[in-house]
Amino acid sequence: MLNKILGLLISMFTVFKHLIKKPVTLEYPEKKIVPPENFRGKPYVENCIKCMTCTKVCPSGAITIEDSKFQIDLNKCIFCGNCEYYCPVKAIKMSHDYELASDNKENLNLVYDITKGEGE
Repeated sequence: MLNKILGLLISMFTVFKHLIKKPVTLEYPEKKIVPPENFRGKPYVENCIKCMTCTKVCPSGAITIEDSKFQIDLNKCIFCGNCEYYCPVKAIKMSHDYELASDNKENLNLVYDITKGEGE
């Protein structure tokens, strides 16, 4: 009997302790987190010189460069950041964009026109 009362008091103490603490979770998507500085989100490309270094260092083979089209397949990308790190002109950057979910597979293929320096 004493064991049950002690257990009840301990559990009530735990509940009351969490009532006065700041909540740990956010009400997503109404409230969104700010990612840390070194967060690796959706990659983007500007001023690429077609040196092909990124295609060689990509462990998943997600990057292809053909003619003036720079493509990153987000179905394959593991967001390791090798492309950004090894790019000699720092043309590839990892953004803080983390909301990449899509129900359409074609939306996960980023195509950048290197001649214009922007994405399609």
